[in-house]
Amino acid sequence: MNTLMTTTLMAGGIATLVLMASIILPSKTSSQEKLSPYECGFAPKSNMRIPFSIRFFYIAILFIMFDLEIALLMPWPMALSNSLTTTPVMMALTIITALTISLLLEWATGALEWAE
Repeated sequence: MNTLMTTTLMAGGIATLVLMASIILPSKTSSQEKLSPYECGFAPKSNMRIPFSIRFFYIAILFIMFDLEIALLMPWPMALSNSLTTTPVMMALTIITALTISLLLEWATGALEWAE
């Protein structure tokens, strides 16, 4: 018998066993503690369905943009040392320019102001 076929049959058998165990074994009992939202061991203070402030999302998006900037610019010195063209410099300047413009727009709209 082929090793690929054996491996496939074993994987299928294990997947079937796990599926059957998940159907047969779980307890279906639920209590008030299980149905309530978990909030660090304390009783919830408010309704969990209330949406966050839009400023929170502005700051989160800003953080993600600058986090991506770091991820994109980290390999830049290596690309610069291995390239004789100005392509890596132009790419880095494009990224930095786009992020600077977005930061200025956020600043101008007041998204960075927490106190009103």
